[in-house]
Amino acid sequence: MDFGIAIFPTEYAISMQELAPLVEKAGFESLWVAEHSHIPTSRQSPYPAGGELPRHYWHTSDPFVALTVAALSTTTLRVGTGICLLIQRDPIHTAKEAASVDVVSGGRFLFGIGGGWNREEMADHGTAFETRWKLLRERTEAIKAIWTQDESEYRGEMVNFGPMWAWPKPLQKPHPPVILGGNGPNTLKRVIAYADGWMPNRGQALERIPELRRMAEEAGRGHIPVSFYPRADAEGIERAAAAGVERCIFYVPPDGRAPALARLEELAQLTAPYR
Repeated sequence: MDFGIAIFPTEYAISMQELAPLVEKAGFESLWVAEHSHIPTSRQSPYPAGGELPRHYWHTSDPFVALTVAALSTTTLRVGTGICLLIQRDPIHTAKEAASVDVVSGGRFLFGIGGGWNREEMADHGTAFETRWKLLRERTEAIKAIWTQDESEYRGEMVNFGPMWAWPKPLQKPHPPVILGGNGPNTLKRVIAYADGWMPNRGQALERIPELRRMAEEAGRGHIPVSFYPRADAEGIERAAAAGVERCIFYVPPDGRAPALARLEELAQLTAPYR
């Protein structure tokens, strides 16, 4: 099993150029960053975890800038978006940014994507909550076309562009793995349709892994790996391993250098027996 570290990269968090090498040195496989472009002050959408929304949600740096710093500070560590809110992004620009990270990292980029939960945030980007999943699929498919075709085009209902030249192309072939976040009723269908991995972050996810395996087999798909955010203790890791999870991810706090370093040391000790 692989283990990853995740963080909300903020201006008051430990710097990515310090954190990334430490994560690599501690033996972790990957480093993930969250994304929010902004948080509307109306605060109509409830925080999924309950309670008040932590301030780091609206202090988060651009994920591709943060991952570029992490990639240039390491040699083997994989770097990923956990998750990229593609429903709020232009697919042509995002294809270029993500491919650029894959190039500068030497082919270490992981493209975690999701549909988001904050209606007001996505509305500011012109995205309707009700059709966000259709938009996510089309933007994902369009990005894959840009990544894999010398003269790429995409004709969808919500994303539509004619033949174009767009570089760089990712180093990973056919492209960096697209890992879909979420754990809604239709998530597994979406994973099968257009993703290369599943990354649930809450809910009864472990119990759904056999369903994912069955659906993948019925669809003629190969093995689809699962990345998961377990409880940070031995029991949580062992339950995830028994369920067939390939990667466990743990957050370090975004509110200062010392708390992040202390948590990273704890997580390194916790995961060492399983690596």
